[in-house]
Amino acid sequence: MSVNLQTPIDYLKGVGPNRAELLRKELGIHTYQDLINLFPNRYIDRTKYYKINQIEQNSSEIQIIGVITNLQEVSQKRGKRLVATFKDDTETMELVWFRGIKWIKESIKLNTPYVIFGRTNWFNGIYNMPHPEMELQQEHDKSLRTAMQAVYPSTENLSNKGITNRVVSKIMQQLFLETKAKFEETLPTELLNSQGLISKSEALLNIHFPKNQNLLSRAEFRLKFEELFYIQLQLILKNIIHKNRIKGHPFTQVGNYFNDFFQHHLPFELTNAQKRVIKEIRKDLGSNAQMNRLLQGDVGSGKTIVAFMSMLMALDNGFQACLMAPTEILSVQHYNGLSDWCKKLNIRISLLTGSTKTSDRKIIHEQLENGQLQILVGTHALLEDKVQFNNLGFAIVDEQHRFGVAQRAKLWKKGPSRSVQEDRDNKPSTPPHILIMTATPIPRTLAMSVYGDLDLSVIDELPAGRKPIKTVHRFDNNRLKVFKFLKDEIAIGRQVYVVYPLIQESAKMDYKDLMDGYESISREFPMPQYQISIVHGQMKPADKDYEMQRFIKGETQIMVATTVIEVGVNVPNASVMVIESAERFGLSQLHQLRGRVGRGAEQSYCILMTSHKLSNDSKTRLETMCRTNDGFEIAEVDLKLRGPGDMMGTQQSGVLQLKIADIIKDQDLLKHARFCAHQILKDDPALKKSEHYPILKTYRALSKYKNIWNYIS
Repeated sequence: MSVNLQTPIDYLKGVGPNRAELLRKELGIHTYQDLINLFPNRYIDRTKYYKINQIEQNSSEIQIIGVITNLQEVSQKRGKRLVATFKDDTETMELVWFRGIKWIKESIKLNTPYVIFGRTNWFNGIYNMPHPEMELQQEHDKSLRTAMQAVYPSTENLSNKGITNRVVSKIMQQLFLETKAKFEETLPTELLNSQGLISKSEALLNIHFPKNQNLLSRAEFRLKFEELFYIQLQLILKNIIHKNRIKGHPFTQVGNYFNDFFQHHLPFELTNAQKRVIKEIRKDLGSNAQMNRLLQGDVGSGKTIVAFMSMLMALDNGFQACLMAPTEILSVQHYNGLSDWCKKLNIRISLLTGSTKTSDRKIIHEQLENGQLQILVGTHALLEDKVQFNNLGFAIVDEQHRFGVAQRAKLWKKGPSRSVQEDRDNKPSTPPHILIMTATPIPRTLAMSVYGDLDLSVIDELPAGRKPIKTVHRFDNNRLKVFKFLKDEIAIGRQVYVVYPLIQESAKMDYKDLMDGYESISREFPMPQYQISIVHGQMKPADKDYEMQRFIKGETQIMVATTVIEVGVNVPNASVMVIESAERFGLSQLHQLRGRVGRGAEQSYCILMTSHKLSNDSKTRLETMCRTNDGFEIAEVDLKLRGPGDMMGTQQSGVLQLKIADIIKDQDLLKHARFCAHQILKDDPALKKSEHYPILKTYRALSKYKNIWNYIS
């Protein structure tokens, strides 16, 4: 009879209720399955045994055979320590414990051979080993031992309660005894053969008890491939199911609005990338499925015009469109940009944000419901229940990582109103087509894992005539030269941003930094010759807007601000961006800020100011910024520095809690696993073929338990 891997961990011999509770709490191990998927962090060569007189003062991890001849408790400033005298046939050393003293004292057998393992210290002319791993030699010789010993993830609490690496290793051995080291295969034979993968059972045995380095490498490769393969399979299937099940409004015609704009009002020649993306969107909108597309484009690559032309397709087919942005500044900017084009085409457009007056709201709600209002731009305010569209067919979400899942779901439900009969039959309304835009370039590997269920469009070229921004790094002691450069730029009619960092935890400190900076700039650029705007998060929206408008109109030459201007300010005449304390910013934030300049035809500059004290990560960030303007290259470096969880923010990082694969180190394997999943689903989308049964069975288990890895074995 095979062991059920969903058996609670309490039932495994050697665990019991107390240890089970600790394993659940500290490592999330609830079942046999969870234990099998507790993969080692690293491995130690345990083939060599040292003599005490061979120890050197380099504090490495070693193992020694000897006996404990004496135990004593020694008082110290805080509590006590337990000291044991440990001997072999060459010399004597000490073993020391600062925690768990009572339990250790009771369990130690004097004058009985032990194998001890740990890191040595040299103290008061004698070697000691704090908190060694210990095993009676008799037990040690019997255990399922291999040359490479696994070291498992642990916590301080586990160590304190006596659940050492040796204990975890022992209960792992017990699990392999109970299961007879036989585990159900989760990949089809043809895939194992074509990819040169070892079996599931062989991989699990050699990840926990590797016979040699070669088998360990093959075990890691097999398990990483499997983990990435099933993540990709789930995402691709989600996309296929979405397209088959969720119907969208077919936009069958490209009509007057689109053609009129394209032929008579296009402000500039579209780039090839923009044309390609519009074609991809057009194809989606013409099918019967609901579009779910991610549009990536670097700062200033012209995503807005693509979004507008996509909206025109909705209007041509008799539907309304909306655009939702995360901040008021950004939604106002979108509204202003789109309004100019809408006027030329006689399209009715409105703006709805938190600060829209009640009287204006009433008019917007009425015109939305009766269909007079064709495009609505706004913030989260669009999601309010009172906001009812007549027939919303197309919705754009800008910088969607700033919105929660529940908020996006609300937008979905704002499709055309259902009939009473449809409501009675509980039929879902047809959702609007969704276009998600982001100016935060997402590395290809991350996009595959987080947005792998969306179709992806990328605008990867800048509009003609744009000059790349020159970026330089300057230390604080070069400040006078930087000021001289700013004066030269202002003298030829340009404008300048000076940005200070914003760190939420210390709003006071930031405010002080900003005010100090403002004062020193005011001294260097005195009135009436120079005019300065100041913008920060603690100002009232009306004051902030007033200062922004002065800068936009060119009434002020310098804008001193915190990162509130990271997104959403478009002043083509601003040609210099000075970022103060640049080492305190993340790479993607530096790149976003730099994108505020370089919007006109003139040469633009970004100056990164820092002190001389820089960490290695800060140096890498600054060097990357000076070397390249390519947002995707910057995003790759950012991913390596920060890791996937941090980059995506908490809402998105859950999908990336991988057990064994590493999205950064295993990029090539991720792409390959996605390719293999694609090929199988292309050939057999419903996984009905008998040879694909292992995949179907595993996929069903994954879907059932909603945990990528938990039920793969």
